[in-house]
Amino acid sequence: MSSPRRRIETDVMKLLMSDYEVNLVNDSMQEFYVKFKGPAETPFQGGAWKVHVELPDGYPYKSPSIGFTNKIFHPNIDELSGSVCLDVINQTWSPMFDMVNIFEVFLPQLLRYPNAADPLNGEAAALLMRDQKGYDAKVREYVQKFASSGASNDSDGDDSDNSDSDDDDDNNNYSAGEDDGVEDMEV
Repeated sequence: MSSPRRRIETDVMKLLMSDYEVNLVNDSMQEFYVKFKGPAETPFQGGAWKVHVELPDGYPYKSPSIGFTNKIFHPNIDELSGSVCLDVINQTWSPMFDMVNIFEVFLPQLLRYPNAADPLNGEAAALLMRDQKGYDAKVREYVQKFASSGASNDSDGDDSDNSDSDDDDDNNNYSAGEDDGVEDMEV
């Protein structure tokens, strides 16, 4: 059986070789940011989020910590902290899963099929349950305001993680306000 260190290296290398933009924090494979785009044919389409990932020393036997750094309107994502309520990450994590699964399967499924019965964001859950079109409109509003290339650099949550980074890190961190080609996508 391979060591947790080797598994971390393997999973992060697979993620680095994928289509995702990955930026390591201080060249550590245990802490990094991933640029995650909203799934097509959802109100999240056209959005790009900076997702903070931390892998514990016990990874893959212990689940990773995942959090959105720019705001997102979703019943199962805390608007202020960005923490994600997803059973497969928080409770039923298995060493059979890897980092690519999170960004190709788990997060897209969470955005496509929110669970309003187990909310971290009560406002989003209530709106989803009483007015689906209103919920979709609010999601698109957040995408436009916080997760598109036109999003303001000083929006809440966009650059809070970059405030204490040094010059080397500034070139390696994606910010939702930077030019990232999202403007070419329809929202």
